[in-house]
Amino acid sequence: MRRIYLDHAATTPVNPEVIAAMLPYFHNNFGNPSSVHGFGREARKAVDEAREKVAKAIGADVREIVFTSGGTEADNLAIQGIVLAKQDKGKHIVTSAIEHHAVIDTCGFLGTQGFEVTYLPVDEYGLVTPADVLAAIRPDTILITIMHANNEMGTVQPIAEIGKIARAHGITFHTDAVQSIGSIPVDVNELNVDLLSLSAHKFYGPKGIGVLYIRKGTKIKPVTHGGGQERKYRPGTENHASIVGLGKAIELATTNLVEKQSKIRMLRHRLIAGLLAIPEVKLNGHPEQRLSGNVNVSIRYVEGESLILSLDMKGVAVSSGSACTSGSLDPSHVLLAMGLSHEEAHGSLRLTLGHDNTEEEVDYVLSVLPEIIERLRKMSPLYSQRYSIPVRT
Repeated sequence: MRRIYLDHAATTPVNPEVIAAMLPYFHNNFGNPSSVHGFGREARKAVDEAREKVAKAIGADVREIVFTSGGTEADNLAIQGIVLAKQDKGKHIVTSAIEHHAVIDTCGFLGTQGFEVTYLPVDEYGLVTPADVLAAIRPDTILITIMHANNEMGTVQPIAEIGKIARAHGITFHTDAVQSIGSIPVDVNELNVDLLSLSAHKFYGPKGIGVLYIRKGTKIKPVTHGGGQERKYRPGTENHASIVGLGKAIELATTNLVEKQSKIRMLRHRLIAGLLAIPEVKLNGHPEQRLSGNVNVSIRYVEGESLILSLDMKGVAVSSGSACTSGSLDPSHVLLAMGLSHEEAHGSLRLTLGHDNTEEEVDYVLSVLPEIIERLRKMSPLYSQRYSIPVRT
């Protein structure tokens, strides 16, 4: 059976060039980067070179790059590190209602520790308005954290404008840019951010390695302790093989970005057009101001989990806006925040394209999906009532 992968927002395959770059550091160059002998110096050189590649890719200085275990740790270090450093100046945090759980849950935890969190609403496209950010600022606001691009429906936020507001009020500004690298340009100075989170496995690098950018002069305290690595922000022996992989992956991801994303965007348009040709299908997120490979739709009278399993039987890997596949019956908090009903959120489908996808694969998905939808709808009492069709059991 053929296999088609359309879940690149969840993770990407590791680029063969990245694997090749990493391999020597599992065996021959295995030293501890903190050791002063030759083995250690080789490892330290590899870490430093990777740090330079990351800094170059996002317009930062090498001293502003801190390696973490991934996006979740980077988000936690950014948010908790700032509030630890600035809690004597205030205990108010501003975020949005559509953040990744790494941000939402961290802010929720801080809400139980004496901090107050304002969760900003979004419009029908999932956009946070800068005016709402400005209105939410208080004298005791110490942190604003708004994601760069949403992982579920792909909408890209006006981060540069929000960053100007934060800077004008002397408030530290963090953005979760985990979904952005390799899809849209990311420059920390153009975005006006003080902190920015990245994760390698979203741009064809290895899992378990990420980055927190910390602008020079930003006061932040570590949330783990035990060593002097990563300027004490993230103690522990560096995973230098994965750091090398991240460095190579971000170098590849940001090279010829416009050309590579143009091809993916064409596939996205083809996929959206085919999906919207199916009755009772609605596009979620902004029609243009979205990640080039992201397609999120709501399909009425169908459960997202049933769609995922049915497509998987056809060899197609996708995901859903419904959280039921991760052990929860709750619909996506992102889609609900955008004003979708529980029914629409439960019937959502996310298809995210990558470099290796083809027109032929998109056409195959569009050829098998209508039959799946029709079959599932015939088992829906709501669909049967709407169209006076006997329910199949």
